[in-house]
Amino acid sequence: MLSDKTINRTIRTAQLIDPFWDRWLVHGIDADDLSKVRPGLLSAEHWVNGWHSLAQEKKRQADLFVSEGCISKAEEMYRLTGLYFNLIYWLFPSRTPEKERWYNKCLEMFRQADLLSPIPTQYEWIEIDNHTCAGRIRIPDHSRGIVIIVNPIDSSKEELFKYESDFLNAGFTTVSFDGPGQGESYVLHGLRGTKKRWEAFIDQVIDFTSELFPDKPIFLFGTSLGASWALYGSGSPIVKKTVAVSPAVAFEKLNLPEYFLGRMDCSCTLVPEERAIPDFGKVTFRSPVLVFHGKKDQMVSTADMYELFDSLPAEKRMVEYESEGHCCNHKMDEIRQMAIQWLGAEHDGVEGSFP
Repeated sequence: MLSDKTINRTIRTAQLIDPFWDRWLVHGIDADDLSKVRPGLLSAEHWVNGWHSLAQEKKRQADLFVSEGCISKAEEMYRLTGLYFNLIYWLFPSRTPEKERWYNKCLEMFRQADLLSPIPTQYEWIEIDNHTCAGRIRIPDHSRGIVIIVNPIDSSKEELFKYESDFLNAGFTTVSFDGPGQGESYVLHGLRGTKKRWEAFIDQVIDFTSELFPDKPIFLFGTSLGASWALYGSGSPIVKKTVAVSPAVAFEKLNLPEYFLGRMDCSCTLVPEERAIPDFGKVTFRSPVLVFHGKKDQMVSTADMYELFDSLPAEKRMVEYESEGHCCNHKMDEIRQMAIQWLGAEHDGVEGSFP
């Protein structure tokens, strides 16, 4: 079966290629936990058992923090528990009862964390092709504006909780939905990703957010294919500014690993004219754009990135990192802080010069 081959390729890559784990470490996986479990990740069963054991350990710590009245620590630990469950659900590319079960455990932990947070969370949804796309909206006091987080194609909205935290701590409301082929939209509601569905999804999320917060500036922040769709969304007159980290260009130019293509074949169509990547030649770019690129990116070449950048509007800047790869993982904390500074100028009445 294609799914079994993809799982085996994923596990093999995880065993041999250290950068495979950069994404998960940046998103919160503890490095010591990874060192403990990685040598034993020899099969899907080992993967599930290893990360499940660590998730149970984190949940016990979170429960203990609650009993001791350490609520902020408990909130953080429940989110980490959810991330470990997320890593289990993520292994399985096809919609199966097992994938759904682990994803529901992830959702449960994030809901538990949300209940403890002083920042309220709203659970909303939009509809694409008669399928539900679920989202989470977190609203701090005295919001400076709205950041719509456009997640990478292979991620769920829960995985990027650190992005939420940074924007929330800086006073921004965050809006994060699972698009076609992602998280709840795919696992629980069966919505696979196509170009048309993603166009409709981005348009609807922007319109929905504008209706919900009519008096606040709206910004987009995306990474990888999420960055590509953030650039697509920058063509909306509603969007004030856009941040794109390692945006993917034309699909046929991407250097994608075999395991990743196998995963995409389950959650998104790979039919050439329908693949879930924007047709940038048809996008009318409007809002100022801040782009980040790692010059060691193995998926998007620097030449292709320059070609895309040249097509963007006059008000733009590219920040390049000589030693970073795709998504600039080791610089992501810095990138979010630079984005916050630039986006915040809109609210603070400061000239919105690039960082």
